[in-house]
Amino acid sequence: MRTIAVIARKGGSGKSTVALHVALAAHLRGRKVLLADTDAQRTATYILKGRRGAGPELVETSGAKLFTLQLGAVKTGADLMVIDTPAVVEEEISYAIVAADLCLLVIRPTFVDLAAAIQTASIVRRLRKPALVVINQAPPARTGVETPSVKRALEALLLLRLPVIPSILRARLTYQSALELGRSVEELDPPTEAAREMAELWTFVEGFLFGRQNAERAG
Repeated sequence: MRTIAVIARKGGSGKSTVALHVALAAHLRGRKVLLADTDAQRTATYILKGRRGAGPELVETSGAKLFTLQLGAVKTGADLMVIDTPAVVEEEISYAIVAADLCLLVIRPTFVDLAAAIQTASIVRRLRKPALVVINQAPPARTGVETPSVKRALEALLLLRLPVIPSILRARLTYQSALELGRSVEELDPPTEAAREMAELWTFVEGFLFGRQNAERAG
């Protein structure tokens, strides 16, 4: 089993939206998924409880209970655990980082989000955990050219030596309207640009997490 911790130290960055979509992306591709909601706001819990039909298993928990939860998930044959973390409680975030095989740092292309990401990156590096940055709520590119805010963010992350997932998630109302139904943008009909973005993001994350495991199975 693999574990992803989805982290954003700045409120409003869309952390829970990303956590839910990652969990749903894995579920839609046949993986057995557990979403561990350690955020006191319980946004992920509220949304998943409104979902109709099958979906990821949901547990409301705390950072201190993650290790025990992981052991139980392994016994039930889970493939993936996604942890939705709180924005400001450093101890809770540290528990999630320790438990994770991969940390997804969710940031908007703003100065305050980048400043918060620096703090998170220092914890991740201290605990020697791999991390990828998800740029979220970015303005659309104009004729294929990124806006100045996105360019500045990418340059800053390069200087910070933080790897960025190539699929940038744009500021689209589709993400929220899908979640209001307890669904992923990938489940909407007709398909949207948001669905393409999320599919590409999950393909990248899945290759990072399960690439070696898939190669071993193929061999």
